[in-house]
Amino acid sequence: MQKTFATALLALAAALPAHAFEPLPAETMDDTRVFKVEVLQVTDIEPYRDALNGFLKSLRASGLVDGKNLSVHKSTIDFDVENGGFWSKLGVLLRIRQEASRIVEAKPDLVLTIGTPATKYARGMMADAHIPLVFTAVANPEDAGCVSLVDAGEGATGSTLYTDMTDSLKLVKDVFPSVRRIGMVHTDDENGVANVAAATVKGKPLGLEVSARLVNKSDHIAPSLKELHAGGVDMFAVPLDTYYGLHRYEAAMDLGDFGIENKVPVVTLAMVRVPGAALYVGADFKQVGQLAGTQAAKILQRHTKPDVLPILRQSTPTVLIDPARLAALQVSLPPTLAARKKETANGFWQIDLTQ
Repeated sequence: MQKTFATALLALAAALPAHAFEPLPAETMDDTRVFKVEVLQVTDIEPYRDALNGFLKSLRASGLVDGKNLSVHKSTIDFDVENGGFWSKLGVLLRIRQEASRIVEAKPDLVLTIGTPATKYARGMMADAHIPLVFTAVANPEDAGCVSLVDAGEGATGSTLYTDMTDSLKLVKDVFPSVRRIGMVHTDDENGVANVAAATVKGKPLGLEVSARLVNKSDHIAPSLKELHAGGVDMFAVPLDTYYGLHRYEAAMDLGDFGIENKVPVVTLAMVRVPGAALYVGADFKQVGQLAGTQAAKILQRHTKPDVLPILRQSTPTVLIDPARLAALQVSLPPTLAARKKETANGFWQIDLTQ
């Protein structure tokens, strides 16, 4: 009887089309499942919100919708962060560790870290707990414990704000050929420190000298600007530093006003709002967040190990020009760049570097 039944099963199998035995895609198998995602970041600033929105947008495009088959919980560490200094950083580190412990206990399907500190100090605990970690809004992955710009190492992957500083400064020189000394004000923010260091090294072969001033996150920017201006800087540049997004962009607005008042060009190497800036060049937080979402969808839906997924980055930086500021500075856009411009909704020019 058993032999007859087995023979019948084999006959049935032979009669069925081959595709009947293909495994169901992971997406179909997980249709009824609600994936839990924990988000961890230090400070709540608009660029980080843009990164998270981009991340969620990318997940929605893959069929993962918050409130439907996705549950997202966000934790923001803001312990004494605006006072800067060693003890504040130690406090933030302890808070990150505490939140990371809570997240491990919650056993989510995936953790998103936004920014370098959250990524750097939480990733080890996630790896030990075998919880996939995806990061975004990190200026230099190596500063967050990654093996390289493309290899995140054990248990992690994500997207980076990294852009080639040489290319960015060449663009600055194209628009402002007479500039020789750039002033940069930054805090102990890991992204800001990395950005200023890169500008200092990459600027020298281009004939650009960087003068930097380190401030606490609670300090006003004006005294440093006056000191740098008196020292002979002929341009100010905004680095990737949370300082410029705090206090409703107070430092960014004060820098823009100072530039206008003293007829000094202001450029920003981060996509943050700086009223008075003439040139914006860098990675877009929302786009970079979307790239992180692409990797997260693969992990959740296809059960891909994060270790085998590369770190993604924006292929070409976003470049915006404020034509009113250029006119006020009596600067004309070079013909090669003018041929690539298109006007945006807010009146800025966007330069397409892919042409």
